[in-house]
Amino acid sequence: MIRSSLSKRRSGRVLAAAGAVVAAALVLAGCSSSSPSSSSSSAGSSDGAFPVSITTGLGTTTIASAPKRVVALGWGDAETALELGVEPVGASDWLAFGGDGVGPWLKGAYKKSPKIIKTLEPSYEDILKLKPDLILDVKSSGDKDRYDKLSAIAPTVAIPKGGENYLTSTTQQVDMISKALGKESEGKKLLSDLDDSYAAARKAHPDFEGKTAAIGAYTSEGFGVYASRDSRATFMQNLGFTIPSAIDKAAGKEFSVSLSNENLDLLDADLTVVLPIYVDASKATADPLFQKVPSVEAGHSIVVDDSDVSNAFSLGTTAAIEWALKRLPDEFASKLG
Repeated sequence: MIRSSLSKRRSGRVLAAAGAVVAAALVLAGCSSSSPSSSSSSAGSSDGAFPVSITTGLGTTTIASAPKRVVALGWGDAETALELGVEPVGASDWLAFGGDGVGPWLKGAYKKSPKIIKTLEPSYEDILKLKPDLILDVKSSGDKDRYDKLSAIAPTVAIPKGGENYLTSTTQQVDMISKALGKESEGKKLLSDLDDSYAAARKAHPDFEGKTAAIGAYTSEGFGVYASRDSRATFMQNLGFTIPSAIDKAAGKEFSVSLSNENLDLLDADLTVVLPIYVDASKATADPLFQKVPSVEAGHSIVVDDSDVSNAFSLGTTAAIEWALKRLPDEFASKLG
């Protein structure tokens, strides 16, 4: 898979770590605000009422009372908690933002900086020292051993059913975390606002409807492309684009496909967007075989050279998506011709 997100997901490193990278490197992420949720809540569905039980892909987690010390480990879980008004005491920085581990769209959101926890191989000792009463690992690999170790420390909200390998969608992530925090109303508002933003972008660019888009990644290992289930591809679908069926066929159950010289044409579409992961954008642009992809030859491609834009595109949190929606649609339109 592609190494930023693609490579990291498959190898357990992260793609998600950049939209999480191409093997895992094509990174994570589901950012569809229309994806079905796999979580359920007890407590009579009263907003903020506890105890709350949440069904995950690894079991049912019961949270007895409103959490006060939250550790957020999954891809974008900390940002989601922050958007809901809860500051994690510990968090993982999947995209190596530094500082508090969040993107510029949430700069200054923390009043007190969290303890930064490693991503793929977290220190359980560090987590234990934080004395959490809730651990969020909603968008992650879905590894059972990791879940068991975390659950031994505190109630842990894991991936939804079918969310293995960082395939938890934005809707599922917001829904599950908002229920766990007793912030369901706030969660619904985040998703409703996001739906409105997508609708406004579609209205401004009706020419996107029905056009195909291929979302690729470029790492030190070469090119990759994301399947329709990945958050980056979902972003495009929510704008009206479709993902070529050949990509999904090649991906099978994975969220991305590593590309060789023989199948680089999977990047061909009405619009081709490539996210460089830990490499300079110019290296992707200068690749002679990439230049021969029909859509690239025709000038219908974008190699994103702004790391903040690329990270926003990849992370899949509502704040990151809203930030990307203010910057990308006009550029997409300019390349459709």
